[in-house]
Amino acid sequence: MQLRPLGRTGLQIAPLVFGGNVFGWTADEATSFRLLDAFLAAGGNAIDTADVYSRFVPGNQGGESETLLGKWFKARGHRQRVVLITKCGMAMGDAGKGLGRAHILSAVEASLRRLQTDYIDVYMAHHDDPDTPLEETLEAFAQLVRQGKARAIAGSNYTAPRLAAALATSQRLGLPRFDVLQPRYNLYARTDFEGELQELCIRESVAVIPYFALASGFLTGKYRSQADLVKSPRGPRVANMLDARGLRILAAMDQVAAASGATHAQIALAWLLRRPGVTAPIVSATSLEQLAATMQAIDVQLDAAAVARLDAASAA
Repeated sequence: MQLRPLGRTGLQIAPLVFGGNVFGWTADEATSFRLLDAFLAAGGNAIDTADVYSRFVPGNQGGESETLLGKWFKARGHRQRVVLITKCGMAMGDAGKGLGRAHILSAVEASLRRLQTDYIDVYMAHHDDPDTPLEETLEAFAQLVRQGKARAIAGSNYTAPRLAAALATSQRLGLPRFDVLQPRYNLYARTDFEGELQELCIRESVAVIPYFALASGFLTGKYRSQADLVKSPRGPRVANMLDARGLRILAAMDQVAAASGATHAQIALAWLLRRPGVTAPIVSATSLEQLAATMQAIDVQLDAAAVARLDAASAA
């Protein structure tokens, strides 16, 4: 599998990143271990998680995904084979939130303990924190880089003006910069990234690893009506996509699938892999069959007519 440079980090990753949000949620420990083993066996090498996963699940406290990954690292000894991405900044109950220096320094220690490792390859601000000066945030991240606890730093959910300001602040102060961006980007959600933010990332060589690549499962084609929303725990997340534009996108994907033989998920990922500036989308799976089919998206070739059809159907 051909590796791609992760911006200016010096790291290289496979074209698909495994999303660890499912660990401790829709994939239990045994299933997660099997999925991780299969992902590495298929040539994958980058895994994305966050301290807050999966606090959104009733009964969970956060840290479940990192804890499971740490158990897998200990059991398998694969830490050196993995480009590990995790995040901080979202609300963690009594442990706090935000991108202030104190929280970043305490959050990284908690993540390292759960992950059973002494370094994180890419440590990411999960969401912009307008209440904390960028100087404070970046200086805290710089301390982690100096200490060897983070090899590179990154931002998720940053707007173009805020990412530009962060890059300028790093340059002005001589600090490590956000070399990776994690935006929401897929066939249904295009406006958050395309345009100013996309152009900034290309111009500044910031690697882009989009999340929600399949729009919470909507782009798999399994949600066609309100009755379909009960098919999985993600159903409520896609209810607002069952609009005229969403159905138009699915119709275009139906046509491309019929012509290419690829699944809807593979088409959605193949489209993303062709987008300017995109390094590697984040994908998740809860079964070995689903993972194998997802990894095949790397080899799906969309012709110009297929891309044009998808672009037109998904235009805002």
